[in-house]
Amino acid sequence: MAILKILQYPDERLHKVAKKVSLVNETTRKLVRNMAETMYAAPGVGLAATQVDVHERIIIVDISETHDRLKVFINPEIIASSGASDCEEGCLSVPGIYETVRRAEKITVRALDENGVSFTLEAEGLLSVCIQHEMDHLLGKVFVEYLSQLKQTRIRSKLKKRLRETM
Repeated sequence: MAILKILQYPDERLHKVAKKVSLVNETTRKLVRNMAETMYAAPGVGLAATQVDVHERIIIVDISETHDRLKVFINPEIIASSGASDCEEGCLSVPGIYETVRRAEKITVRALDENGVSFTLEAEGLLSVCIQHEMDHLLGKVFVEYLSQLKQTRIRSKLKKRLRETM
């Protein structure tokens, strides 16, 4: 397994729309394993393939404290949602930035697992937020884009300055 490079906002590749996975195979499962290793090492609770510069509709989520409940969603789609909730979010592609975003409180998602088997999952709370956040990445959207233009500009400037300082 390998730890993959996570793209950092405002990298334009984060805005690519992911393509549907046509065949779940060993290459897909290897990507999922590498994404999981990358997410746990970061550490994070979710990761989209887009964030590691693979533009396929794959996300992973593990909100457990023990990091042993990995959920894999291939070609996920939200088929129902209800309520609204404000939750503070962060992102491995936007390190050190946390902002409040409004999301659906409960969702029902349909996807394939790492073996290509279709499943439906009802989620609420943190799991719901994480799934919606990661699915946004598949659409080329980063959570800071829910914020005002002023906040987005400040965040971009802060991250670009941080990047210059590390070079």
